[in-house]
Amino acid sequence: MKKIILILSFALGLFAADATISIINKGMVLPKIVLQDATTMVSDQAFKNRFHKIMLGDLKVSSDFEVVDEYITSSYEGDSDTNVMSHKNAQLIFRYALEGLPNTSLVLRVKLINAKTATTQYERIYTMNDGAKFPFLAHKAIVELVNELNMPPVNWMEKFIVFSKSTGSKQSEIVVADYTLTYQKVLVRGGLNIFPKWAGADQKAFYYSDYSGSKIILYKFDIATGQKTKILDTKGGMLVASDVSQSGDKMLLTMAPQDQPDIYLYDLNSKRLSQVTNYIGIDVNGNFVDNDTRVVFVSDRLGYPNIFSQNIAGGAVEQMVYHGKNNNSVSTYQNYIVYSSRENEKSDFGTRDFNIYMISTKTDYIRQLTASGKNLYPRFSSDGQSVVFIKELGGQSSLGIIRINENRSFQFPLKIGRIQSIDW
Repeated sequence: MKKIILILSFALGLFAADATISIINKGMVLPKIVLQDATTMVSDQAFKNRFHKIMLGDLKVSSDFEVVDEYITSSYEGDSDTNVMSHKNAQLIFRYALEGLPNTSLVLRVKLINAKTATTQYERIYTMNDGAKFPFLAHKAIVELVNELNMPPVNWMEKFIVFSKSTGSKQSEIVVADYTLTYQKVLVRGGLNIFPKWAGADQKAFYYSDYSGSKIILYKFDIATGQKTKILDTKGGMLVASDVSQSGDKMLLTMAPQDQPDIYLYDLNSKRLSQVTNYIGIDVNGNFVDNDTRVVFVSDRLGYPNIFSQNIAGGAVEQMVYHGKNNNSVSTYQNYIVYSSRENEKSDFGTRDFNIYMISTKTDYIRQLTASGKNLYPRFSSDGQSVVFIKELGGQSSLGIIRINENRSFQFPLKIGRIQSIDW
């Protein structure tokens, strides 16, 4: 049980809503944009406010604009004032009109206006059959806006997050959500279902561990059909799918068949299970790196959690991090690694901060991504341009997002619940 708790502590998520922003680097001049709500076919003001908040939040999180943080209305055609917004010194105006409700189908019309010339630069119409997924309608509109302007893409906004949420004693659910966690849908319930991991970039299925019975069972869940398929089971202390190869046909598992956790490689085609690490202590949280030729993992080989790597076929183990006495919860993208590290010096609150760092397997590159507080459990986005993490500061918990290239970070304050593990 102690080892299970250790693994569980490496994966945690939060339920969040309104985005707030902390700008780390203010040196870049960004185009100023105004968001305008031209909705006339929706009478539910609360729903209109929620949709506007998501659109505005997406613009902020994209880090591609200086966003006018106001709720501004307009007709869809606009007038001499709303088509230029000269008093806001705007360069761009993004206007939308929404039709429908969360329990109906939705239609979203958008247009981008050049505020200097009051001319429409482009216009789109989006439809969605399931109104409950309205956050994804907003995300799609902002993703295409960014692409239309040839700015750094934010396609990850349209990706699902999957997480397990505790609902009681030895009870947890597997939930899929949008990145703001506004949309949520429970897919697996009943029993202790934890450690979900996407089966591939297409997000059509995920793996998860069922700890409910006498055996721990690893399942694959198909989102379209709702069917689960048993992959393998064990009577040992744990069974966790921690990473999936780029091709989707291999996965890294943490298993303890002899009550000692190690990293294993499982071939989904041949059903062959092979042991990657063999250590008398704790090896957990394996992640593929360097085109799936190596594995990065967390181990207590130094007497405390630290980050190591090893060739997938075995061989010498290499220490990856040489600072801190508690380096854990690793995530990888290509040859980059992010991890959370406890700082040696105490903060002003008398506690030790945990900050997130990024390193490369190819160079001595190291970069600190957060500055203060408890920043835990980082996970790369699908394009490697963002990192999601848990922020704890002053008794408050938030879901954080770091835009790596843009040097910006955002927090989504905790609202309800405790999430046990998460994958993006």
